[in-house]
Amino acid sequence: MATHGTESIITVSNLAKHFRVSRHHRGPWSALRNLLTHEYSLVRAVDGVSFEVQPGELVGYLGPNGAGKSTTIKMMAGLLVPSGGELWVNGRVPWRERRKHVAAIAAVFGQRTALWWDLPVIESLYLLRHIYHIPPDRFRQNLDEFRSLIDLDPFLDTPVRSLSLGQRMRADICAALIHDPVLLFLDEPTIGLDVVAKERIRQFITHINRERGTTVILTTHDLSDVEKLCERVMIIDRGKLLFDGELEALRDRFGGKRELVVDLAAEPDYVGIDGAQVVAQEGARVTYRFDRKEISASELIGRLSARYSIRDLQVREPEIEETVRRIYEERLLESK
Repeated sequence: MATHGTESIITVSNLAKHFRVSRHHRGPWSALRNLLTHEYSLVRAVDGVSFEVQPGELVGYLGPNGAGKSTTIKMMAGLLVPSGGELWVNGRVPWRERRKHVAAIAAVFGQRTALWWDLPVIESLYLLRHIYHIPPDRFRQNLDEFRSLIDLDPFLDTPVRSLSLGQRMRADICAALIHDPVLLFLDEPTIGLDVVAKERIRQFITHINRERGTTVILTTHDLSDVEKLCERVMIIDRGKLLFDGELEALRDRFGGKRELVVDLAAEPDYVGIDGAQVVAQEGARVTYRFDRKEISASELIGRLSARYSIRDLQVREPEIEETVRRIYEERLLESK
């Protein structure tokens, strides 16, 4: 493990955050009992989580509501102090060196804005230039680049309160990146957006990650964001990390069935093949379903090509929603 974040931009070791929550009684005399007694339950929001993030990674951090995602992000952003464990971000302990820490990071939350509600977008950006002491030339260079990439010009002079959700999200991302942070936390950046707006945001995230090397931690319930943006995913539930690895490895471990769509040269009388189930046939196009743990795609293709003349084929991976659902189902079964 990296020492104090000198190699990794984020180093998390056995991180924990516990909250005391008041316990309220119900029934006869409950009001008096609650008044006279103070009983608490301990909620382990984050419970012994460990991981590292390297500079320039784009990582999806997934989990259901209440799983511990937001609590982890708030500790990494310096907003919460852990109950235990170690956390280093960009070589610093976030809550001990908060001023230096926040100057090097950025966060965008889908339901909140960091812009001034009654000011035009451009005036909010100029205020941020002074807050972060951004050199004028660098500010202008960043602004020109962002204007081009996410089409800011139509609403730069519009008050933030008058922006559509998609416009506000673009403005918020621009504001978050105007000071060249090395690390960006994105919480539900495409929530509520239409298809076109989502794609524009995704393209911009990809650009700043690949071209600028900005490290991105993405939390989202829109798993299409993860499929389009992330090579690595972490999944948390009930405060514990269930999976940390490449998206493809996630599918290999939990993905279950894959599909092979084959266009044959001619429509055959019989299309059955050992190791796969025929789930659809339209003329010479046949769709097979198979278990990746029992047979590989290349082996199945070999069996088919030995029997039929093939014009084209396509392997379909299971939807990531199905894959993540299988993880939670296994988690529920383990807890019973």
